[in-house]
Amino acid sequence: MSSPLGPLTRTIALVGLMGAGKSSVGRRLSVALGVPFRDSDDEVERAAGRTVSDIFASMGEPAFREGERRVIARLLDEPPHILATGGGAFINEETRQLIKEKALSVWLKADIDLLARRVGRKDTRPLLRDKDPREVLEALAKVRHPIYAEADITVKTGDTPHSAAVDEILAALMTWQETHPL
Repeated sequence: MSSPLGPLTRTIALVGLMGAGKSSVGRRLSVALGVPFRDSDDEVERAAGRTVSDIFASMGEPAFREGERRVIARLLDEPPHILATGGGAFINEETRQLIKEKALSVWLKADIDLLARRVGRKDTRPLLRDKDPREVLEALAKVRHPIYAEADITVKTGDTPHSAAVDEILAALMTWQETHPL
């Protein structure tokens, strides 16, 4: 299947808070564009031989972020693909610079109530362990939204099928492509 945008020359990195749909939407976007999908959390787990939760618990968030930065740097040297980043990846200045240099960043921005419902379904997110998801997400949004706003493209997502988010991203990419190379 060929991409509606033509061949990609850059990776498209999805950024945003946990629960925004970076992985699930990213998988569908990769199919629509005919390019591979990569998830930085999955790649960190594969490289470390342990889960993100285990890394957070035993080594702490700073060690995780450093490993995440190295993995994302490696992924950005690969041929163009769709990259779902962890919620905190774009917050790290070095990682953000790598993404800005080598990829096109798309912020999947979603309502806090929607995110809280989504992330409350699983107990696998280290930043939420034994905490109220809505409170954590509000605090994260306060800090992270101004940084996510540095993304090349912002796409607001809602409580709609993933295909609707993919369509929104494709429309935004087509608009972007009018003045920028993909």
